[in-house]
Amino acid sequence: MRISFKLNGRLVEADVEPNELLINVLREKFGLTSVKYGCGIGECGACTVLVDGKPVLSCLTLAVDVNGREVTTVEGLAREGGLTPIQRALMEEGAIQCGYCTPGFVMVGEYLYRKGRKYSEEEIRSLIRGNLCRCTGYVNIVKAFKKALG
Repeated sequence: MRISFKLNGRLVEADVEPNELLINVLREKFGLTSVKYGCGIGECGACTVLVDGKPVLSCLTLAVDVNGREVTTVEGLAREGGLTPIQRALMEEGAIQCGYCTPGFVMVGEYLYRKGRKYSEEEIRSLIRGNLCRCTGYVNIVKAFKKALG
């Protein structure tokens, strides 16, 4: 099946199987390596992308479901020039260690940032609950989100 969708601001097309996952299309057909395969069951958040501006787990999303929609990955944020406030805060607060989970956190943070409101530390902790990090212990991640969002 041929689908077309807007990917990081560009209209793209791809031939996909009806059961093909969005993560595989993004990584294998478009070479977007920021989308990480972590758990494959929607538990870790490493594969988070924005679909029509909202966070979606690409390991649980069929590629056919993005037909006619807009998908944004970390690579799509770069076209705006420089780091986003979330990316900058994560870097400044030392919230990146191995970096495997970072793209998922960036995409959730971008979604929250675009909402244009302030968040308490408790809200931030609750909102990032679906993103797992094995390296940082979350302290600096929460500090970075608070810096950019709070």
